[in-house]
Amino acid sequence: MTIKQGRANAIEAEGLTKTFGKKVRVQALDDLSLSVETGSIFGLLGPNGAGKTTAVRIFTTTLVPDRGRALVLGQDVVARAREVRASIGLAGQFAAVDENLTGKENLRMIGQLNHLSRHQATARANQLLGDFGLSDAATRPTKGYSGGMRRRLDLAAALVRRPRVLFLDEPTTGLDPRAGSTCGQ
Repeated sequence: MTIKQGRANAIEAEGLTKTFGKKVRVQALDDLSLSVETGSIFGLLGPNGAGKTTAVRIFTTTLVPDRGRALVLGQDVVARAREVRASIGLAGQFAAVDENLTGKENLRMIGQLNHLSRHQATARANQLLGDFGLSDAATRPTKGYSGGMRRRLDLAAALVRRPRVLFLDEPTTGLDPRAGSTCGQ
């Protein structure tokens, strides 16, 4: 596969390789190549230790590959990391919410950190709290949320600024499949 600039793919990788450790070397990725078409839903599946999180960290610019190249929306994740971060959302393996803030305060804060006005941030927070079935808990500190509620709040936070590409690392961790909420953007 050869990565070509300007293609309609949301994500492209060619020959991604990443090794960790100095004394004991662990090959986390070995020549990963893939392309994900814009507008599609793509799941990277594999056993524990297969390199899924390492790949996500490279695509989201928090880790630099040893070899290979990756593009997100046509932008090189190393050379154009800032541009890539401006167009993506990420919900990592563990919920990244401030447990001393309420659900609404968490989402408003993320909105304002992403340059939404106070009014826009509040409106977006209210919409996402409703979409994720958290309206009734919106004014409670998140330290009192169940694990599933925290995870839903974290997923909502990843959508605050309406990213063009959304990365979910272990997206079902802590979620109750019977919860039945509809999660819209």
